[in-house]
Amino acid sequence: MTFTYIPPVPAEQIRSLPTRDIALLLLAHLAKATGFSTYRGTIGSARQAFQDEPDTGALLHRLSDAWAWLEANALLSKEPTQDDVFRRVSKEGRELVEDPQGILRFDARQRLAGPLHPALEGTIRTYFDLGDYETACFAAMKAVEVAVRDAAGYDNAQLGVGLMRKAFAPHQNGKTGGPLADAGAEGGEQEAASALFAGAIGAYKNPTSHRTVDFEDPVEAAEIIQLANLLLRQVDRAARRRAAAEPTD
Repeated sequence: MTFTYIPPVPAEQIRSLPTRDIALLLLAHLAKATGFSTYRGTIGSARQAFQDEPDTGALLHRLSDAWAWLEANALLSKEPTQDDVFRRVSKEGRELVEDPQGILRFDARQRLAGPLHPALEGTIRTYFDLGDYETACFAAMKAVEVAVRDAAGYDNAQLGVGLMRKAFAPHQNGKTGGPLADAGAEGGEQEAASALFAGAIGAYKNPTSHRTVDFEDPVEAAEIIQLANLLLRQVDRAARRRAAAEPTD
């Protein structure tokens, strides 16, 4: 009797998909298994399944890359109760496979994997990790508003789009612009910076009145937080520029 080996990922998909997508298919395969998995066992079964393919070696190399990707992203972990060779699908790996939005949540976390501006770390990242995307986005843009107000030296009466337009008002026609505008930049660039900050605050600071984003989409929420992160870094640069321009005693 001839035993037919079923590959963990079909050969055609291994040939055509990027490593990440192959890894996610491999993850779904491993999540269905009872007990623990091993690299040697998975690759060994694949070698048997692909023995009649013209590019067996290349297929195994791609599958090996996919396994490494799963481990590098903590979706596949060592099993502490077993020998070092045994692996289990991690908690995050299970959630990714079982949750219909699992891949979106994973991609969103990947976007925020690196360090954020200090004003965004802590509370805002916590809101995001808890899935409260609306609050996370609002708080991120609120942090931008507070940073602009403080850097420009304004009081709390200055708010929202008006604050952004005032702080970044371009220097033009001999008229002094806002305290955070870059007097050394071309006029169009200064206007663009003003529009960028005003547009971001206007669109995303108050989600209860601006339904321009689906806050059920974790990837879009992550990108809004990334936008806030970029704006905060620009505010820091503007504050340093303003401090350097002030006369010293």
